[in-house]
Amino acid sequence: MTKTPTSEYDSPWKEALESYFPEFMAFFFHKIHTQIDWQRQWEFLDKELQQVVRDAEVGRRFVDKLVKVWRRNGQQTWVLLHVEVQGSKESVFPNRMYVYHLFLARALI
Repeated sequence: MTKTPTSEYDSPWKEALESYFPEFMAFFFHKIHTQIDWQRQWEFLDKELQQVVRDAEVGRRFVDKLVKVWRRNGQQTWVLLHVEVQGSKESVFPNRMYVYHLFLARALI
């Protein structure tokens, strides 16, 4: 059985996040969605994130999307999205996510 590289699974999800960002936020993060001024253009900051977090890789996982948005009060803010799609149960998944987010938090501070 040939194993498909992680990046081949991630790419369609990253494209979907870009194409349906407002809908994604409305469905999964309704409270945050209502605080965003959707009349103003949002901007994906993937290259900027890679510069800030040069070692954003933990194992084979990468941060998915960093998005600059404007709040209804006029304040600029960033939304960090990491989507992990599991095809099967993984006993170490909770620990892996904890380590990943701990690494990311330290890198962004």
